[in-house]
Amino acid sequence: MFDQVDDLSVTALRMLSIDAIEEAGSGHPGLPLDAAPMAYVLWTRHLKVYPKQSQWIDRDRFVLSAGHGSALLYSLLHLMGYKISIKDMRYFRKLKGITPGHPEYGMTDGVEATTGPLGQGLGMAVGMAIAEKHLAALYNKTNLEIIDHYTYALVGDGDLMEGISHEVASLAGHLKLNKLIVLYDSNSISLDGPTKMSFEDDTQKRFEAYGWQYLSVNNGNNLELIDQAIINAQKNTIQPTIIEIKTVIGYGSPEQGTNKVHGSPLGKEKMREVKKTYCWEYKPFEIPLSVYEHYQKMSEINGKFNYDNWCKLYVKYQQKYPELAAQLMKGFNKQINANWLRHVPYYPWKDNNHNIFEAGRTTSHKVISAISKQNPNFWGGSADLFLSNKTNVDKDEAFQPNKPNGRNIWFGVREFGEAAALNGICLHGGTYIYGSTFFAFSDYMRAAIRLSALQCLAITYVFTHDSIAVGEDGPTHEPIEQLMSLRVMPNVNVIRPADPNEVISAWKVATSTKKTPTVLVLSRQPLPVLPKTFNLAGTGVAKGGYVISPSKKSFPDGILIATGSEVSLAIGAQDKLLQEKIDVSVVSMPSFELFEQQSKSYKERVLPSEVDNRMSIEMGSTLGWEKYIGRNGLALGIDKFGASGDKESLVKKYGFTVKNIVLQYQNYLKGKYIFHGRGDNGGKI
Repeated sequence: MFDQVDDLSVTALRMLSIDAIEEAGSGHPGLPLDAAPMAYVLWTRHLKVYPKQSQWIDRDRFVLSAGHGSALLYSLLHLMGYKISIKDMRYFRKLKGITPGHPEYGMTDGVEATTGPLGQGLGMAVGMAIAEKHLAALYNKTNLEIIDHYTYALVGDGDLMEGISHEVASLAGHLKLNKLIVLYDSNSISLDGPTKMSFEDDTQKRFEAYGWQYLSVNNGNNLELIDQAIINAQKNTIQPTIIEIKTVIGYGSPEQGTNKVHGSPLGKEKMREVKKTYCWEYKPFEIPLSVYEHYQKMSEINGKFNYDNWCKLYVKYQQKYPELAAQLMKGFNKQINANWLRHVPYYPWKDNNHNIFEAGRTTSHKVISAISKQNPNFWGGSADLFLSNKTNVDKDEAFQPNKPNGRNIWFGVREFGEAAALNGICLHGGTYIYGSTFFAFSDYMRAAIRLSALQCLAITYVFTHDSIAVGEDGPTHEPIEQLMSLRVMPNVNVIRPADPNEVISAWKVATSTKKTPTVLVLSRQPLPVLPKTFNLAGTGVAKGGYVISPSKKSFPDGILIATGSEVSLAIGAQDKLLQEKIDVSVVSMPSFELFEQQSKSYKERVLPSEVDNRMSIEMGSTLGWEKYIGRNGLALGIDKFGASGDKESLVKKYGFTVKNIVLQYQNYLKGKYIFHGRGDNGGKI
């Protein structure tokens, strides 16, 4: 089945990869040299892709989880006919090139995911397989299976050491993701040296315990054995498969089998020896015409043939199921039907004796239910906290092996794995996805949220239990630094709504955003409907900040800026201060990021530069508020961990009462001291 042309093509794959690394003066030659055979077999014999239609929705997905081996992926993409030229290969790891040090989604044609942080690529592959299984259940009909493809991942020893690999492998086994096939480049070497210094897992027992099929290939250079293993994996209709392929890192180099070849260029002398070993007599970046023709032939056989057949199938599908076909394409175009807004009416404000109080998570649940009714492609999950986050889709089933059309994903207590899978689901396309957990536990997700932002993925993260008002669960469950830490992450919109109307508006922003993840920070405790949000929240939240309660006079004596549950306190304090002849305005600032996107004139109207005496009020870290209150502003916040106790006692202890806000502001104006957000009865110093 494999002949000399195949062998030459594998060698070309190796040589092009290490030529790029040598030209860059940096990179990781070990993996491209040892994993080239498995990658070659997969891409030329099995991977259902068509480079001329690289976004074809029923293509197979390939994720290089061991992203440091990016030179191998770029070489494959170039040889298979994607939009990567030899010039691009020469610009490997260089500024302004499209072949960065680790694969970046959206930058390079054919790259399905941004990888490099080990383990996350496997997590995203699991998410892609989840998406495929779900879409197949929603849309496939007898003899019209328009969603029918595999997800492949190439992982290394480092990927399987990371904790996230345990989370997502366990989840994949439970969900019986049989369309997921993982190639494990098992070379027993990591950056520092032999993996036996820290890693002696029995991979077979481990993955079989998860419910996977385990296959092995004892010679990573044997194309026939690799090919047969992939065929056997594809035959399994009830389990995901991991194929452990034993390789020698840096195969063919003088330092093969050692960590010395892991992450440094070979150098001229060793390059000559490698080329001598492989009988490669071509100049750097020179590929024989016969190799190009062979890759092109394989690309056409596997790609164009499958693509053309799918197009014919889809035409029949459109004719027989036009509504489903249109719905499917809306999902891939990330279109959300905004009619849900009609089913979640905004909340009118009533006087204090009759006002409505509702927790942020409760309003959010109503929104999720409304969106789901109007959008069949809208779904999401929780880290075993549906009952607390209130993020389940009403009257819908759980996504399970026997119910893959269900829209409630039970991720289990696997926050990091959940977020990585969300990225994979979003990358796959076809649905709008959200996930949830407690806000304090967003720290478990942080690395994956960072990849959401880096990949410009419109995922909504729903984080409830937003402050010390969590109460008796204590400091482990009470977020302090999380708000500011997520606000400083590029390309993330963090929104902390102040009342039910702001929650609805926050979801409107989230579902209309195309290239930015949204973090919704919601309360556990009931929040009162605030005056004027019925009319102002729609545009105010979208702009990130707005004057929710203006001063009586055109030039206020100061400004109180608050978020979330603290906005109602600010309005209460405003009334009390006015009785003391201090006339301030109140600004609701649900999102720093959205506010910063507004024009200078708008920001000036909300926060006039000539108005000093500013105070921020937020149950979280104060670092960062100086941007809006100035260096000499007053920051009421919490710069220490919380405590265990009932909500009312905690809120009072940390100074979040109207009485204390008024006292602090009055003293601030008198110049007695500047508050530094220490907590404990206002943090007097």
